[in-house]
Amino acid sequence: MTLSIRNQLPGTVTAITPGEAMATVKVRLDGGQVITAAITREAVADLGLTEGSAVRTLVKSTEIALSTSPVGGLSIRNQLPGTVTAVTSGPAMTSVKVSVEGGGLTAAITTDAATDIGLRTGAAVVAVIKSTEVSLATA
Repeated sequence: MTLSIRNQLPGTVTAITPGEAMATVKVRLDGGQVITAAITREAVADLGLTEGSAVRTLVKSTEIALSTSPVGGLSIRNQLPGTVTAVTSGPAMTSVKVSVEGGGLTAAITTDAATDIGLRTGAAVVAVIKSTEVSLATA
């Protein structure tokens, strides 16, 4: 299967908390960060996920917000620090490549937002990703 999702970070499942319909799955990325995915309980079973399973986290570029510093007071726990490596701006949208420990991400954000926060190559940023926007695939 070929996917258009370029944001794929390898890691290992460290915890699974099943609920009635959904489960949270904590993954330690190869770079050392921890990210949480909220996926269906059925997907956990279908993928055969257990603690220690090797996985790839998948995040669409339009689901990654960028901040110039860690953001407090949010329910969003997935905050990965990184450095901007490229900015490609268009009239409406901007593609921002971010190097994070153990890999890289691409965020597609509005050009207005990129301008407002002054994104440029070399800038320190934090990728902010809701757990419901993180999918998992077996490695």
